[in-house]
Amino acid sequence: MTHRNSSLLEQNARLGRRAFLRGTGGLLGSIALPSLLRGEELRARGPHHAPRARRVIFLFMAGAPSQMDLYDPKPKLQELDGQPMPESLVAGQPVDQLKGRQLVIAGSRFRFARSRSGVELSELLPNLAGVSDRIAFVHSMHSEIINHEPAQSFLLTGSGQGGRPSCGSWATYGLGSANRDLPSFLVLTSGPPQSLSARLWGHGFLPGREQGVQLLAGKEPVRFLENPPGVDRAQRREHLDVLRELNEMRHAQLGDPAIETRIESYELAFRMQQEVPEVTDLSQEDPRTLALYGIEPGVPSFATNCLLARRLCERGVRFLQLCHGGWDHHSQLVRNLRARTSEVDRPIAALILDLERRGLLDDTLIVCAGEFGRTPMNQGGQTGDRYGRDHHGQAFSVWLAGGGIRGGAEVGKTDELGYRVVEDPVSMHDLHATMLHLLGFDHEKLTFRHQGRDYRLTDVSGEVVRKLLV
Repeated sequence: MTHRNSSLLEQNARLGRRAFLRGTGGLLGSIALPSLLRGEELRARGPHHAPRARRVIFLFMAGAPSQMDLYDPKPKLQELDGQPMPESLVAGQPVDQLKGRQLVIAGSRFRFARSRSGVELSELLPNLAGVSDRIAFVHSMHSEIINHEPAQSFLLTGSGQGGRPSCGSWATYGLGSANRDLPSFLVLTSGPPQSLSARLWGHGFLPGREQGVQLLAGKEPVRFLENPPGVDRAQRREHLDVLRELNEMRHAQLGDPAIETRIESYELAFRMQQEVPEVTDLSQEDPRTLALYGIEPGVPSFATNCLLARRLCERGVRFLQLCHGGWDHHSQLVRNLRARTSEVDRPIAALILDLERRGLLDDTLIVCAGEFGRTPMNQGGQTGDRYGRDHHGQAFSVWLAGGGIRGGAEVGKTDELGYRVVEDPVSMHDLHATMLHLLGFDHEKLTFRHQGRDYRLTDVSGEVVRKLLV
């Protein structure tokens, strides 16, 4: 056989294989697509132990609230207010204020009182104080990162570097979907304008279906979800059927999992066209419920997002990330902290009470955190609007409530000035390990193979904080 004839035979064989794949693409797709869309059982990794929580609401206070003005009172700061910060504490420390300035101790400008659980809370949080017996406070969080963007990434993805999946994506990767008509991971934002990277709810190297989907305020909660003018639902279905066939053929040829994700995304978007308008319509809510949250109808707010979070929990969404901006108070702290807490205190307490009365709090984990804390030193000046605090990663507070959390607990302590952790330090990886544990997962076993190694949310460390658990 000549070389020319051999080449022609090989070419015909390749063409034959391609024709076969094209011809059977619809058949292969008809087999594959139902398995892609059957639901939770195929997506979920399955819990490693009995879960205490079935879903998470993560309240992210972007910019970093001042813990010593909200959750961690320090009488010594009040006593030494205006005096120089001890050199023994701050020498050689990564504090931006150290750049040629005299560090001055700053006591809180707010009063504290014993709450319902006995925990001391700021006067700025009267409603949270009323539900504090459902909440556990961690006063010993710490982080080595003190710049906003990488610290936010560390809090929400377990890494200060880009490209890692968010904790919401890891949760849905493990849990799977409980409602085929809505994304498993949804994000809502509110507060003063603040640049938040979409990678804070990104899927990273996990399958694309684990991507967080942002719901927007206004008439169009999801961009481009509505049909274009002149296209009705039946026509959209026909268009998607043709597009699905083409994608199935391509998947049969290449076996690329990204094509599977694309098929799922189109189908999910089609179903969301009916589900999203219903879930975001608050007109049927009891007026007493709207009043409980402090919602002004038609006005986008953190309060509205909290009520939406409850409605989405009822419909099986696994992970809700509520981002509220405006907590970076280098100056004008008194005025701005009062404004921010007035926006979140009532809705958060309402969310806890509303979930509880509907039987959802016991299996819903709520986490409230900023990316780091604030310094016990004054940054802007002792009086007037200049008064403020710098970034501080060595010690800050977060709180948790709901599924599996021991209400009324306090974990960890800081020194008398609130500068360093002195008891039960808790890292970001510890926090993530605890979240996964409550969802039923061993954080060391929930992994994904990527670039030749098994990655996990907690990287190479992390311990479950047992003192937080019931």
